Amino acid sequence: MRGRAATTLKILVFGKVFMSVLGNIGASFLQRVANVRRVGAVICGVLYLAVQPRYWPRTVRERTAKQILFTGYDALSLVLLISLLVGVSVVAQTHLWLSRFGQSDMLGPLLVAILVREVGPLLVNFIVVGRSGTAVATEMATMRVHREIDVLDAQGVDPMVYIIMPRVLGMMLSVFGLTLMFILGAFVSGYVFGFIIDVTPGDPVRFAVSLLRAVTPGTAISLLVKTILPGMVSAAICCIEGLSVEGALTEVPQAATRAVVRSLAAAIAISAIVTILTYV
Repeated sequence: MRGRAATTLKILVFGKVFMSVLGNIGASFLQRVANVRRVGAVICGVLYLAVQPRYWPRTVRERTAKQILFTGYDALSLVLLISLLVGVSVVAQTHLWLSRFGQSDMLGPLLVAILVREVGPLLVNFIVVGRSGTAVATEMATMRVHREIDVLDAQGVDPMVYIIMPRVLGMMLSVFGLTLMFILGAFVSGYVFGFIIDVTPGDPVRFAVSLLRAVTPGTAISLLVKTILPGMVSAAICCIEGLSVEGALTEVPQAATRAVVRSLAAAIAISAIVTILTYV
């Protein structure tokens, strides 16, 4: 009897622990689904407002331009520097392989496969999130703590139009433009370095033609999706996390940290999903 009672007790304890773990997993999953729906709602709301001219007064246009200036133009020098180093690194790492299997004709497709399809969009998203995403989340949280959002709402100013839409669209356009500049800089540095070590052909036109031949419609679509969608998602996450602050200044750095971590995770997930849907 004692053995049966002990066995029954163990089964009950195990069942309780198992149900508790299962419940935590389910709650975490539902919370993540809710977060995805919230981000999707913000993006859909921004797109709905963006196509209506009446939601583009001078103040909104100015804030969008300032966001592009801060996120895109101010980060251009950093992006170009990293692109030059990445282009040189890619050619240097593949020098032996290119020497064995045919030099110039393979370099263009290789650069397109590495830089255009994967590395370029992902690195630019990382730079924008780390540099501008933190600033957006911190700004939103600070405005929330100081009740500036409530003041705007009381004055009849829609925070969605005046605060969120300029940042989402500004970051999206900035990521797209910076990615193009990153790819261009990496191509130029890769060609120059390859020419120095005798990997690329001497004629730049031949090199450009090999690049263009490697760019397929799927590559162009993948590049658009990997720049536009993560830029909007990252901006929406940063705004949501910043505005989720209740009222204490100590919550501001926590909100910024959550925004950066979730934005980076979203960028990686979107890149992986697009790659699988496009090339697998």
